Amino acid sequence: MAEATVAAWVRSGRDAVARWNALGVVTRDAVGTVLLAPVVFAPVTASIGAQFGDLPQRPYDLPGVLLTAALWLPLAVRRRWPGACLALVALAFGARELSGYPPVFASVGLYAALYGAGAHGGRTADRVLPGLGTALYVAFALGLHARGAPHDGAAYALMYLVLAAFWGAGRTVRARRAAEADRRRLAAEAAVVRERAGIARELHDVVTHHVTAMVVQADAAQYMLDAAPDKVATGLGAISDAGRHALTDLQYLLGVLKAADGPPDHGTPAAPVPGSLADLVAQTRAAGQPVELTERGERRPMASAVELAAYRVVQEALTNALKHAPGRPTRVRVEYGAERLEVEVVTEATEAAGPVGSAGPRPLGRGGGHGLIGLRERVSVCGGELEAGPRPDGGFGVHARIPLTEAA
Repeated sequence: MAEATVAAWVRSGRDAVARWNALGVVTRDAVGTVLLAPVVFAPVTASIGAQFGDLPQRPYDLPGVLLTAALWLPLAVRRRWPGACLALVALAFGARELSGYPPVFASVGLYAALYGAGAHGGRTADRVLPGLGTALYVAFALGLHARGAPHDGAAYALMYLVLAAFWGAGRTVRARRAAEADRRRLAAEAAVVRERAGIARELHDVVTHHVTAMVVQADAAQYMLDAAPDKVATGLGAISDAGRHALTDLQYLLGVLKAADGPPDHGTPAAPVPGSLADLVAQTRAAGQPVELTERGERRPMASAVELAAYRVVQEALTNALKHAPGRPTRVRVEYGAERLEVEVVTEATEAAGPVGSAGPRPLGRGGGHGLIGLRERVSVCGGELEAGPRPDGGFGVHARIPLTEAA
């Protein structure tokens, strides 16, 4: 029963805070100003107020009451119109001190107005306020001196420094808020860039692999129309399978893009591994590329990011082999170690049996290198490293080492 009561109180408190935050800035400041008015205007707190002049006191009259009210009530707009608030409070404060009205705690409204001008003012106020404020303070000090205030130059300088400190504190808070807002904006922009880069990598991996396989199979089907027409149906079936795989992967990426437009707490779904390496190798073989897969070691449970990175390394390497070395033998070696996963894909320089060049599949031209760049980024995110380049025998190799530790 007690726990239910406490929970109800907590919910009520949260609801009250939510309703309070939903109010406008002026409304919240006005409510706070009115609620504190009985305290700041009470005689018992008068001795705590700010008093600069120490002049002989005069009794309250109507102008004195209005000036006293103007010390505090303008704080209701201290965040919406900080400059106007400070002007009203400062003029009322100066007039009261020069007139010799009794001290009141509401005079600390000058400190609050100075802080508000620093914390919520703009660049124009930052340029104007130091010079204008200093000139008005000098005039105020000369007025007090002329009225016979018992202060020397050091006292006036100390009062000036106190007032400047309140404005400077507000200015510092505003600078920190601005810096934090910039940090959050840059972090959000960086997150968007990372998200776009990740989607771009997925699009490249998906589209390039499947479209390359479809182009190679379509080219091969053209040559088989005369030489082996009975195999054309097999090639067309392989093209259809590659297209279906591409559609499935693209539907996932579309889901990622839709999820990015949803509420922030939904997040982006984790990328699934499209399939097994054996299936990937089989698809590449169906496209006419002789591929040999070797797996060593005991396969261990691993993070989905690591598994996907290994899959994409093999996929990109096989895609490049189809594009730039069609028909040439390609070896895929995957080694499952205790601490890391090694993936190596090597395409031989010698031609394989089968039509090449004018009699078979043609190379599809040079790529832009974006695939290997994306692979390096993907592998490095998992804490691994990737090497890719020509081999001494004239072939091309890709070698990735990805740690399997929890840190990775």
